[in-house]
Amino acid sequence: MSKKFLKSKIAIIGGGNFNYLNILKGARLKSISTPYGKVFYYLIGNFSLILRHGLKQNIPPHKINYKANISALKKLGVKFIFSFNSVGSLKKELKPGMFLIPSDYIGLTDSITFYNKVSRFITPEISLKLRKILIKILKRLKLPFYKKGIYFETRGPRLETKAEIRMIKNFADVVGMTMAKEATLAKELDIEYASLCSIDNFAHGLVVKPLTQEEIEENQKRATKIIEKIIKEILLFRN
Repeated sequence: MSKKFLKSKIAIIGGGNFNYLNILKGARLKSISTPYGKVFYYLIGNFSLILRHGLKQNIPPHKINYKANISALKKLGVKFIFSFNSVGSLKKELKPGMFLIPSDYIGLTDSITFYNKVSRFITPEISLKLRKILIKILKRLKLPFYKKGIYFETRGPRLETKAEIRMIKNFADVVGMTMAKEATLAKELDIEYASLCSIDNFAHGLVVKPLTQEEIEENQKRATKIIEKIIKEILLFRN
């Protein structure tokens, strides 16, 4: 990894239960104004960390101010974003407790953009450079993961119907509500972006056992301890 990367400003975006991370206890809580609203973030050395669901984790996926979050990181000089996303599995072999590093995504319902007053087209992509870093870290920690896969984004806040899952499982490996919008906006502002998906449940109807909110939250809590180790590896990353 180049010295340029190690000296660059790096950001982490996290979801549910991130406010329970021990790493935040010594971090400074700061705020920054953007044309899209104020954003609160934690400063950990040269790293910025945003809780996408807010400091109280009470902002549902469809109400997250994605433009403000990504705009804030651009204003802070961030060059690379590592995102952590909770997902449901669309494949029986992708079991809860495993991780997946998306190599592409489907976000056909996503119309959010910074370019409402100018005609500009981007080619969406997930950073191969950052994906390789995540792959190295998860191998080092000996965690069960898939190094590539397709993320399908739905709008939320409701979970998907069984019929919807039967349709989208033919085109993707995991389903979530947040990553595609972040990845697209980051690309629009020339910030490299990659995600580590924590598989916290099987998607609705994929297995016989009914999916519940309690199951998702409990699995998210278990994953948080592992994610903290991964974040520490990112903060200290060396090739």
